[in-house]
Amino acid sequence: MTNSLGDKIRNLRKDKKMTLDQLAEKSKSSKSYIWELENKNPPRPSAEKLDAIARALDTTIEYLLDGAESVSEEDAADARFYREYRQMDPTTKERIRKMVKLWGEGE
Repeated sequence: MTNSLGDKIRNLRKDKKMTLDQLAEKSKSSKSYIWELENKNPPRPSAEKLDAIARALDTTIEYLLDGAESVSEEDAADARFYREYRQMDPTTKERIRKMVKLWGEGE
């Protein structure tokens, strides 16, 4: 039986050239905990830890947990960006909208 969550964590970690130690530090977890998530079946992470790991890997909990792979990594990154954007102050949002508009005009 495969461990979809563990595979996704491992693949994202390696894509970002992060060691177990680096991901553990960035997500405020232990190296052994990250190793267990990547290698044990079935993993049993808490929502809090899973959120910290998703943030450290610049993805979403939904992407990590979706066993059917219907959420792409790119869609997860977009969803994460939008959630962060929604938390920004109005001035920052306006600056981002202006930058995006300028980039679009350059094509």
